[in-house]
Amino acid sequence: MATDVSYKRHIAKTITWRLVGTLDTILLSWFITGDPLAGLKIGLAEVTTKSVLYYLHERVWYKINLSKDGVLLESRKRHVAKTVTWRFIGTLDTMTLAWIISDDPLAALQIGFAEVITKMILYYFHERMWYRINFGLTKRQ
Repeated sequence: MATDVSYKRHIAKTITWRLVGTLDTILLSWFITGDPLAGLKIGLAEVTTKSVLYYLHERVWYKINLSKDGVLLESRKRHVAKTVTWRFIGTLDTMTLAWIISDDPLAALQIGFAEVITKMILYYFHERMWYRINFGLTKRQ
């Protein structure tokens, strides 16, 4: 039952990424707004939205069959592509939440642009770490 196992893996990846991502958002939002409470609110608000979005993103990428000559491309290129698509979704979510919570569109843009850099780096290494972990895999594809 590879499918059942993959759900466990994607849930675990969702949780670990959300921990890393939320901490990054809280710190960036605090630094940019100068308000620790605003940073905390923005970070905590996105726990729910980003967990759902990340899980759906994982499921979509699981179903995408990027292969060459029948060999699945589970490579750095795939991880870079996943990083870019996730960052686009995540940045829009963060900027929307930051604008609503801070009532400052400029701060929302600054937080979003700062996250593009920090989160893409963090996400790439998160993907590489999970690539090396066999949790939730019946066999390596």
